[in-house]
Amino acid sequence: MPTINFKEKLEKLLKKEKIFLDESNEIDYIKVKDSADKIDAKLIEILISDKEAKKKFFIKIKDIFVFNINDFKFFLEENKVNNSYTQYKNRIGLTDGKKFLKDTNDVVLDFPFKDCVLEGGQSTEEGTDTYFEYSDKTGKYEEKTGKRNEIFFNSVLAHDEIDRLFDPKALVCWKRYTKKGKQSVKEIKRDEDGIIRENLIIKGNNLLVLQSLKKKFAGKVKLIYIDPPYNTGNDGFKYNDNFNHSTWLTFMKNRLEVARELLSNSGSIFISIDDREFAYLKILCDEIFGEENFLNDIIWNSTKSVTNTAIISVSHTHNLVYFKDKDYYIKNRTEFRLAENGEGFSNPDNDPRGVWKADPFQVGGWRPNQQYEIKNPNTGVIYKPNENCSWKNDFNKFQELLEDNRIVFGVDGKVGPQRKRFLFEAEERGKVAKTIWDDVGTTTNGTQHLNSLLKRNLFTNPKPESFLQKVLELGTQENDIVLDFFGGSGTTGAVAHKMNRQYVLIEQMDYIHDLPEARLIKVIQGEQGGISKSVNWQGGGEFIYCELARWNETAKEKILACESLEELIKFFNEMSKKYFLNYNLIIKEFTEKVIKEKEFKNLSLEEQKKMFIAMLDNNQMYINESEMEDGKFGIDKEDVVLTKEFYNNK
Repeated sequence: MPTINFKEKLEKLLKKEKIFLDESNEIDYIKVKDSADKIDAKLIEILISDKEAKKKFFIKIKDIFVFNINDFKFFLEENKVNNSYTQYKNRIGLTDGKKFLKDTNDVVLDFPFKDCVLEGGQSTEEGTDTYFEYSDKTGKYEEKTGKRNEIFFNSVLAHDEIDRLFDPKALVCWKRYTKKGKQSVKEIKRDEDGIIRENLIIKGNNLLVLQSLKKKFAGKVKLIYIDPPYNTGNDGFKYNDNFNHSTWLTFMKNRLEVARELLSNSGSIFISIDDREFAYLKILCDEIFGEENFLNDIIWNSTKSVTNTAIISVSHTHNLVYFKDKDYYIKNRTEFRLAENGEGFSNPDNDPRGVWKADPFQVGGWRPNQQYEIKNPNTGVIYKPNENCSWKNDFNKFQELLEDNRIVFGVDGKVGPQRKRFLFEAEERGKVAKTIWDDVGTTTNGTQHLNSLLKRNLFTNPKPESFLQKVLELGTQENDIVLDFFGGSGTTGAVAHKMNRQYVLIEQMDYIHDLPEARLIKVIQGEQGGISKSVNWQGGGEFIYCELARWNETAKEKILACESLEELIKFFNEMSKKYFLNYNLIIKEFTEKVIKEKEFKNLSLEEQKKMFIAMLDNNQMYINESEMEDGKFGIDKEDVVLTKEFYNNK
């Protein structure tokens, strides 16, 4: 049965019970919604007695029919069964699900908001919000503008709305890139365990993409590297990079919580950040990942230039490193060692085990069983550990090492004890990384490489490939999955591709085509910048590009394309039937009164467009995978098939 006919039928069913009507005998949406939440017997009886309603809103489990509350309430909102809102005539505002916020005294906003999410748009153009509010004094709708320092959705979402917002999204515009060029996607490759084995670049809101990835990648990602907006207002990011601390932290909290779910038990996350938010972010990460899982703050000497106008010229970037589970990692894996290149090793005594390096035999910390005297056999000098120090091993172990020719007393034999470390052992273990990185290039190197590669300046202060190479050397092995959900210039993907790591890049801005997508095409073709020579990169490999399927985002684009109020009004009919509107919008009030008012007609076309855009529900910017086969969305059959295959939901 067509949706419009079923909508009319449902309205007739609900109107049979007076408890669901208001004073004007119109359906009272709030009452119906409350009855659904309470599993009201009268509502259940009405719905289950009708064949179509029973099929649409109930799930049969064995011989029992279970009421699907979320689907029922969503149908009401989607199809505007609650169109009249007559009890709220001339009032547009937020509701807590039962009444408007301005009519209640028991609403408390607190940080951190457990259910807080940010809206999809984050471009620098969105520095202010324009909204329309009905004035009881003038009896007119008045335009108001507020500076957008905090870009939250303008309502606290109910749990069922959050569930739908975070449902897996449909994926469209699939393309595969290989050395032969762009190709159609015929299949999605997996390993024997069913894990997707494709390099992916996905366009869309990164919070919603992360939620969608959970279905197939939860517990599978070995390393996450992100370079988020630094909250400075002037660092060149294309995001609205000027939040206050609490808003920025909530922005990060939403994303880091789901990121943690994607990490494997032996996984780790690296987060680049500057001094402004470092301390705040450290506390937030302690809460999300656990203070016990903190590894280090790596200080990267990210710029060699000096700002003469500054009191102190900042030349470093912080990099917070956390494990998903540090204990599990220590017990099961051996990464976080750099490759040993043999520098500083020699064999002055012709030891048959090969070249070696002398390491100190003294360590910090006082340990009772590692306090003893050691006599230099060449000079007779007695050595003891310094104050608050100990020898590396107890006395029995020291004797074993001495007999095994692993203890030396310097090149000339006249100093304190040292312990041999052979190159073959060092190569097995790798070099211990330090927390100060000044040998991995600078942002200037990253900028020069990117500009030479793409022949134009598209991004400010990209990370050099050598920096990401060291991150990936520490935290991954070949074929491990690497995720970057602030894809930016695509450095993470380029380095992962050249180092034979699988990667997933997420970026929501339109420059995804000019930067990460274009850059990875160059990598496949064998470009020789960055780390290419050090890893002997010859080109090859492939990646898949796809996008979250947009819905209300399409309506927004159509509104912006209108060239007159007449076109806007004409589109509103389609908009109100086809797209998701804010549930507190009184359509009848708007179409029969507001658009006919002289004051509204006198608004500029730009202002009228803003009012139409404000009517769209920002929670429905993308299409859920579960609804993608609804004909009204117009998703190609090929995209439907690939989305199902991606989620393995054939």
